[in-house]
Amino acid sequence: MSDAQLDFAALTPVNHLWPAFVERLGTDKAQRAVRQALDLQGMRGHDGTLPVLFVETGGLALASTDLVREQTGLNAHGDRMVLLLSSRDQVIQLLQQA
Repeated sequence: MSDAQLDFAALTPVNHLWPAFVERLGTDKAQRAVRQALDLQGMRGHDGTLPVLFVETGGLALASTDLVREQTGLNAHGDRMVLLLSSRDQVIQLLQQA
């Protein structure tokens, strides 16, 4: 497993990524993808990581919460947080699952 690092500084925070993701996949599949991201955090993550969900592919990764904050200004520390990322549109949205 490689420790490749994402460049979050090149991404723009937005508020429309989640609604677009739900519209494309439907509510059930979108929520299932977020649950899988949270499962990854539970299995492989720790307090200093945040699950990242790639909206084009449904792929998952873990990122450093400190790195996300440094590069974007988004405070990703907290429970049940997921970062949606669109590499095509170069945008991100931070979600907190209720």
